[in-house]
Amino acid sequence: MTKAETVLKIAGKTGIQKEHVEKTLEAFFVTIKDSMANGENIYFRGFGSFINKKRAAKTARNISKNTTIIVPPHTIPHFKPSDDFVNQVKEGNLQHA
Repeated sequence: MTKAETVLKIAGKTGIQKEHVEKTLEAFFVTIKDSMANGENIYFRGFGSFINKKRAAKTARNISKNTTIIVPPHTIPHFKPSDDFVNQVKEGNLQHA
């Protein structure tokens, strides 16, 4: 499902104009990205968590030049779904709000 399809689905379920849903969804994404860029984790009970994972420094190989490079420690974004979310997807249950 694309963002446009998601916007249409939300607009259909809520009766809110498509333009308002699109602005709200975009603001949601920007808020998540900005918060995570500032080192914050985001938790949605019953849905999941957006967390920053720290990766340690490591040695890697550049195959094309046959050299060793050092990858510095860094942080990556990660989504961990809640148990309810995982079980709903496994069982294929639809939940209508």
